[in-house]
Formats: sequence, structure tokens, C-alpha cells
Amino acid sequence: MADLLGSILSSMEKPPSLGDQETRRKAREQATRLKKLQEQEKQQKVEFRKRMEKEVSDFIQDSGQIKKKFQPMNKIERSILHDVVEVAGLTSFSFGEDDDCRYVMIFKKEFAPSDEELESYRHGEEWDPQKAEEKRKLKELAQQQEEEAAQQGPVVVSPASDYKDKYSHLIGKGAAKDAAHMLEANKTYGCVPVANKRDTRSIEEAMNEIRAKKRLRQSGEELPPTS
Repeated sequence: MADLLGSILSSMEKPPSLGDQETRRKAREQATRLKKLQEQEKQQKVEFRKRMEKEVSDFIQDSGQIKKKFQPMNKIERSILHDVVEVAGLTSFSFGEDDDCRYVMIFKKEFAPSDEELESYRHGEEWDPQKAEEKRKLKELAQQQEEEAAQQGPVVVSPASDYKDKYSHLIGKGAAKDAAHMLEANKTYGCVPVANKRDTRSIEEAMNEIRAKKRLRQSGEELPPTS
């Protein structure tokens, strides 16, 4: 009997100490605060959604508006707004680099933005339809010119005038042709033809003529012309 009573007492949990009671109390308080914060966050989401539904409804009823830009929002708020816009049958996009600076723009279906307009917003620029139209026309013109150039084939560039004609007053019209003849190689290089010699007399004849001139100078007589 004593052994049975002892085993029962040993299997029973010991009463919590003062430290355990304090830990459990703090845990209960933390759970209560967490539940309260969750309820507050849920209520804030509900209120935010109602406010967005009101703004989207006013936007739809305003015929003078085709798009609307909202202030930067966090990720959860943007998600709620996108959902509201989808339910309302509109189109929405988020823009901005940093998460804290991203904002939402909504558009009516019949005024959905073009790719060029979306690209402008993504670069942080204001959309100017007039400038966009001018840019589009310039792009089409450049493309048309490229297609025409491709059909015509490669362009052969020729000088406006012959350089020989341009400088004929300086070098003469026959200068280039004469220069070409001057640059032709002499097949008898190293051998001077007899016809090219200036003096065709023999050495002995030349020496006799020199002696004759010398005698004439000494005598004062004139030298008869040579044949």
C-alpha cells in the first residue's frame, strides 16, 4: 500500500515554482498583445480597402479622368489596390525602383496605356503624347529610309572630278602620261645607245679640234665652222 501511494505521488507533476509562474504569465501577455496587433492590422487592411474602393469608384464615375496616380504604398497596400482595381474592371500598374517609393497608376480599359507610355513611366518620365508622336514619325521615317537603301543596293562613291583635270593648270594635262613614261624601266640599263650620245666624234678627232682651236687663239684667226 505504501509502495502504491509512493508511486502515485512520484508520477504527479510538481507544483510550479515562482520562476515558472512568471514565465507563463509573460507568455500569456505576449500572446494577448500579438492577437491584438493582428486584429488591428486586419482592421487597418479592411479600412484601407474600403478607402481604395471609394477612390476607384469616384475615378470610374469621373468622365474627365482616364488615369489616376496614387501615392507611394507598401507592398501589402499595393496588393490590395491591385485587387480592388481588378474587381472594378480597370487596369493597374506599379512603377518605381525602390520598394518604399513604388506607386500604382490605374487606367480605364478604353484608355489602356501603350508600350511607349509604360516605358516612359518606368523611366520616371512624364508621358507627352505630342513628343511621342513626333518620335514615332521619326522612327518610321528612319526605317523607311533604311528599307529604300537596302533595295537600291550598296552605294558606289565616285569622286566629283578627276584630280588630273582639277590640277591641270599646275601639272599640265599630259604631265601624268609623261610621268608614266618616265617611270618605265630602261631595258638597256647600263648600256648607253650611240644615238643618245651628245658628242659622236672619236677621241682622236676631238683632240685634233682642241689643238686647232688652241693654235687659232694664239694666232688670232677665226675657227671655221664644223660640219
